[in-house]
Amino acid sequence: MKEIDVLLKLLGNGDKKALARCISIVENNIEGSADILTQLSFEHATPIIGITGPPGAGKSTLINSLIGQLVGQDMKIGVICVDPTSPFNYGSLLADRLRMTEHFNDDQVFIRSLATRGSLGGLSSRCIEVTDLMRSFGFDYVIVETVGVGQSEVEIAGLADTTVLVLVPEAGDEVQAIKSGIMEIADIFVVNKSDRDGADQLMKHLSNLLQLQTHTDWVPPIIKTIATDSSGISELVENIKSHKGIINNNKRSFLLADKAYHLIQSQLMIPYKKQDLQIEIHKGLDKGNFNLYSFVNDFKG
Repeated sequence: MKEIDVLLKLLGNGDKKALARCISIVENNIEGSADILTQLSFEHATPIIGITGPPGAGKSTLINSLIGQLVGQDMKIGVICVDPTSPFNYGSLLADRLRMTEHFNDDQVFIRSLATRGSLGGLSSRCIEVTDLMRSFGFDYVIVETVGVGQSEVEIAGLADTTVLVLVPEAGDEVQAIKSGIMEIADIFVVNKSDRDGADQLMKHLSNLLQLQTHTDWVPPIIKTIATDSSGISELVENIKSHKGIINNNKRSFLLADKAYHLIQSQLMIPYKKQDLQIEIHKGLDKGNFNLYSFVNDFKG
């Protein structure tokens, strides 16, 4: 029996080591990756919770408290933390999952970090595939934490069933929310660190902005939290459960179409490796009068 067949059998039996190995194969796109992905079952697909927001909003601490609440309700949770990476060697710059150390050895929790590897939008280039792997594993929820890159962060809207936007009452986050357009992607707003000055003002500001938007069957709630002491986390959990109940095929088709677009786009880019581009660009720079647009046209041809 091939390694992939063995791994898939173990995966179906809930083996976390097999899940970790499958994620490594898929993330690095090595032999067997396509076989794993095409044989995944989504008959009982797990909801994906996307946690997004600007750097310093306390997303990792919030997730830590959220995990505690869900595990306390006897749920199994998968977590994907997307770490920012060096643009030069793709090594991880930060490991936000270190803030979740209390859950590392919890049998009901599986935590995996992914590197962005130069991808924009706050997600890893293989985040869709890895998320679907975890979605098919049998967790009650899969939580995805984005890097927190601001204006490109809307990419999470095409991945998550429920998107939670985390803001804090300082550093002009309310202005950032308007500029970046991420107001439109949030299913739930969280004002974290709400014990700080300006929290009520931010709550009012968000409420006024929401009144300007058109809503159908779901009006995004605004929740105050203090993640360090789990204040407001119970309310967040209840709203996540409520939103899960109204996800319909209209949203599912949108999510899947967005995923399909990114997957097709990434497949088209397979022949083009950034390292090869760098080598050829370096040669062009040595020759002088380098024109990037002529280079791109010639490279595609």
